[in-house]
Amino acid sequence: MEVIQQLIGRLHPLVVHLPIGFIITGLLLQWFDRKNNEWSKIIGLIFQWAFISATIACISGYLLYTGEGYSFDTVKFHLWLGITTAVFSLLMYLRLLVPSQVHFLNRLPVVLLSFSLLFLISFTGHLGGNITHGSDYLIEPLPNSIKTLLGVGPKVYEMPTIEEENWEEAILYTDLVQPILNNKCVSCHNSKKEKGELQLEEENGILKGGENGAVIESNDPEKSSLYARLILPHDHEDHMPPKDKTQLSKEEIDIIKNWIANDNSFDKKIGELGLKKELFRAFFPKAKDETYPDVDIAEVPKDTISAIKKKGFHVEQVSESSNFIRVSCINKPTFSDKDFDLLSSVKNQIVYLDLGETQITDGIFEKLSTLPNLTILKMDNTKISGNNIELLEKLEYLRNLNLMGTNFEEAQLDHLKRFKKLQIVYLFNTPIKKPNQADKPKEGEVFFDYGDYELPKIATDSIVY
Repeated sequence: MEVIQQLIGRLHPLVVHLPIGFIITGLLLQWFDRKNNEWSKIIGLIFQWAFISATIACISGYLLYTGEGYSFDTVKFHLWLGITTAVFSLLMYLRLLVPSQVHFLNRLPVVLLSFSLLFLISFTGHLGGNITHGSDYLIEPLPNSIKTLLGVGPKVYEMPTIEEENWEEAILYTDLVQPILNNKCVSCHNSKKEKGELQLEEENGILKGGENGAVIESNDPEKSSLYARLILPHDHEDHMPPKDKTQLSKEEIDIIKNWIANDNSFDKKIGELGLKKELFRAFFPKAKDETYPDVDIAEVPKDTISAIKKKGFHVEQVSESSNFIRVSCINKPTFSDKDFDLLSSVKNQIVYLDLGETQITDGIFEKLSTLPNLTILKMDNTKISGNNIELLEKLEYLRNLNLMGTNFEEAQLDHLKRFKKLQIVYLFNTPIKKPNQADKPKEGEVFFDYGDYELPKIATDSIVY
């Protein structure tokens, strides 16, 4: 009997489309027949079948709820609205076909019943989709910019972190295992939605296991379904999480494996378990990239990027989390001072600019000084001599300057020493002579790299093979 109930319950996603089809068909025929009122009997019969199929859908939905471990709080609104939809379908049938027998229905406007049914199937279907696919299923395909505009920015799942300085003091379960399960597993295995009768929110649920028994065999990950399902091929029916969900990273799977292999302790520190540091390197906070300015900047519209690329420039974002861009003339060797205006629309976003091997002259410095966030500037193998380069002193974020293969004059070096954040200048193959013994720059001073390095000879260099 239980098998039959489960089978009928699992037919719910199929059966539920029948009343929706009948109701929409009936509403469309009502709209086409709104002037002549010639199809009332046919439309009434359609809503009769809508009532019958909606009732069947409610029964199968109830069996699905009881058989699949959903909590009542999760399905209650969907369930009651489904029942209400069936009742309103019955009322519409009675209103159209037997008004003389049900007198109070004569006072109900057909239009009111129609709009009520349209609302009911829309909202009931939406709630059903939330239960089966998650509350963000409908908006998931939307671009991130639109999600943000709607106030439902994209979910970003980040691996948990532990401090490298005291990594051995972190509790393996509390600081790593539990956050991993919360991010990737608990959405289906929680107190409200016990898929497979399994809860992974807390210790008791994990140890209790699910409908197939324990999910952990202490000290034996391969025999523990909690781990074994993670390493199955993604298209395997038993793989977890399901292939359409966010998957665990290799590093997260290794944490689960090692946690189980070390007695799946819920309170021991990493140091007590004797685990190697290499296992946790992916969970140490990433060093903040301080190369580029730490300022908020507007995103460059995609059509603007496309327009600039069509003019021969190579353009790319610095990173997915930054609106700053890199621009290169690697495919535009004809670039000259007058072409600079082609970049005026993105001057605030440019932090990296490669003008190497182009036709620029010293006249470019005045224009470059209008790039407020410019950090890395390459002008190698061009005809510049450095005249008026002091105009770049106003660039408060300029750190890296490549002047190799230019006619840069030694007299201009003093100007570069006054730049606020300039750290390194490449001067190889310029008229400037390399000092016999260049002093190492003090902290805060510019380092002039003249190149032309020679490696000391070692004994093996004389071996002839």
